Amino acid sequence: MPTIAAIATPPGRGGIGIVRVSGPDSKGLLARIFLPFSPGFENFRPWTMYRGRVLDEMGEPLDDALAIYMPGPHTFTGEDSAELHCHGGNFLLRAVLASLIDLGARQAQPGEFSRRAFLNGRMDLSQAEAIAEMISAPSREALRYGLNRLDGMLGRFATNMREALDRLRTAVCLAIDFPEDEHECLPPESFAEAVGDIILRIDRLLAGARRAQIMQTGAMVVLAGAVNAGKSSLANALLGRDRAIVSDAPGTTRDYLEEPCDLLGMPTRLVDTAGLRTETEGVEAQGVAIAREKLAQADLILLVVDGERLGRQGASRTTCPDPVAAEVLAAHRHSPILLVWNKLDLCAPARLPPLWARSFPSVAVSALTGEKVDTLVKEIRSTLLDRETGEVDGGLAPNERQARCLLKAKETLAALRKDIESGQPYDCCANSLDAAALSLGEITGYSSSADVLDRVFSQFCIGK
Repeated sequence: MPTIAAIATPPGRGGIGIVRVSGPDSKGLLARIFLPFSPGFENFRPWTMYRGRVLDEMGEPLDDALAIYMPGPHTFTGEDSAELHCHGGNFLLRAVLASLIDLGARQAQPGEFSRRAFLNGRMDLSQAEAIAEMISAPSREALRYGLNRLDGMLGRFATNMREALDRLRTAVCLAIDFPEDEHECLPPESFAEAVGDIILRIDRLLAGARRAQIMQTGAMVVLAGAVNAGKSSLANALLGRDRAIVSDAPGTTRDYLEEPCDLLGMPTRLVDTAGLRTETEGVEAQGVAIAREKLAQADLILLVVDGERLGRQGASRTTCPDPVAAEVLAAHRHSPILLVWNKLDLCAPARLPPLWARSFPSVAVSALTGEKVDTLVKEIRSTLLDRETGEVDGGLAPNERQARCLLKAKETLAALRKDIESGQPYDCCANSLDAAALSLGEITGYSSSADVLDRVFSQFCIGK
């Protein structure tokens, strides 16, 4: 492969900026661009940092910097590599990179360093993805999931499952070739049970996929309710600052307002929407239409009801006294909904949850005084993470692409189990074992196409 070079640190000014080089000519390029200060210097000792001048292609000095040479195969990419630790200025780093390119290096493509590490066997595809996810991790928990994948936990799981399928395939082949041999034959009951065990292991891993996605990309929490229920006041209370305009005038919020926030370590996009009502026109009607669109996209709906308007007895009725709340509960009965009884300072509910919403988690708060808002935050996190997704098994959670591979393998194995139970011939079953193994192999890149690799690594930054 050609020798590549790229700036590895983010753009902008900083104390240090790093230019990375990888490929067979790394040491030669370093010798041509770097002049050590030490008069006794003879050659670059591996894994030793030297101070000196970085030169351009004409031999003119560019910077006072540090340089290190790292021979393969025990490097990140598995190739000979080098780094120049310069002062962190945009123009300076671009000048150093331009000099390396003029001397024969090629500008690295996005993710090319990580792709070479994968191709050279330094990591599997799940570990390579973990690098990008750790760089962009918005929470401590997302960082933990990424680190576990970087350590190879998910890759080992996928490999173990493939090996289990390979052993089953061997047993199936023996059963096909020697059906009369009682010692070698695989009974259908044992075959179906073994497939079921693998499905259960995949299910446990898939249980954490949604949780990992929320902690990596954030959850959309949409506030909905009638006009003047206090949605904007509650949004401000959750954000910890006055972001939404609050007024007693109906229809104050005419568009949605989306703000990022951190709820006990969970990255969240909080969406305040226009009050829902039917008698609207013009801009307000558009705002209500957008509010309904956001409700359909929500990971969690905070259904805010006006406790003062409902009164204490409003919680004891079997039918919902708030027509807007009734509409939301009916239209989104299969979506995660958390009922928020607002204006607790003016009227506490007679019972919580109300009879008309007894199957939904509920919290009574006062957005005005902040009472019980901390309880609401805990309930939001619990509803999104614990109740819907379950605990992550050993801190191991797949990302969206990996979850698709697991789900595809699970569906293949579930169909296989039905075939076994219905008495299908074993030679047909062997093909399903192969298909499931290929799906699991895509997690580590063992059976991934070039198109899949291109999609994965194109999302990386250029220096990684």
